[in-house]
Amino acid sequence: MNGASREALASARERLDALTDSTSVDAAKLAEELAAVTALLHREVSLRRVLTDPSQGGEAKAELAGRLLRGQVGGEAVDLVSGMVRSRWSQSRDLVDSVEELANTADLTAAQRAGALDDVEDELFRFGRIVGSDVALRSALTDKAAPASAKSGLLRGLLGGKVQPVTERVITRLVTQPRGRSLEAGLESLSRLAAERRDRMVAVVTSAVPLSDNQKQRLGAALAKIYGRQMHLNLDVDPEVLGGISVRVGDEVINGTIAERLDEVTRRMAG
Repeated sequence: MNGASREALASARERLDALTDSTSVDAAKLAEELAAVTALLHREVSLRRVLTDPSQGGEAKAELAGRLLRGQVGGEAVDLVSGMVRSRWSQSRDLVDSVEELANTADLTAAQRAGALDDVEDELFRFGRIVGSDVALRSALTDKAAPASAKSGLLRGLLGGKVQPVTERVITRLVTQPRGRSLEAGLESLSRLAAERRDRMVAVVTSAVPLSDNQKQRLGAALAKIYGRQMHLNLDVDPEVLGGISVRVGDEVINGTIAERLDEVTRRMAG
């Protein structure tokens, strides 16, 4: 997002945080309503263009949003979206992306209140690994010709009763309403949002054998010291690394595996 959209999203995040700080607000219901608004704005291109038109006054756009949404979603969702359309947006799509992010954040807030956020983070990671290793499953979930109902049914069979309700909801929304994103990119975005709920970064750790609790604690502390923030570890075991560990934080990779060292020796010999 460019400058105007980044500022608008930052303001919207602050309003959502202030709203969900109140325990009287049903965060899961708010998430469902914001997801419905996301679907509406994605479907109605002309509407989102009107609501992000810089030549129109902010109050006029907020009034239009209020008239359209009132009675369809709750007052909290109406107020959030009305506040968002008062802001300036660099592109109309940025508004849709931002409403969707608020929907997912509200759902993750519900998980955090229930003490289930750690479970959700781990389940998102594991689901990504399962999809990445199962070509047929990924094909079924990303098939543009398949109806959303078929994908929802498939996910119910895979996830229903086996993961946190929030995990199933956010994955189902991602799969049935991808909006041009890859499944992998969507899952990574969800993991980032989950980590940000407690101001943590996510480190994907690949090791040849499972790490002990002591090793995980030491690694987490070391990474927190390096990056200056709490670190959530997503752990993966891959015997092919031959020993040591590989750590990916965002786009940065810290590789200390034997396989990597052998590859380096091979490259030097070839050179």
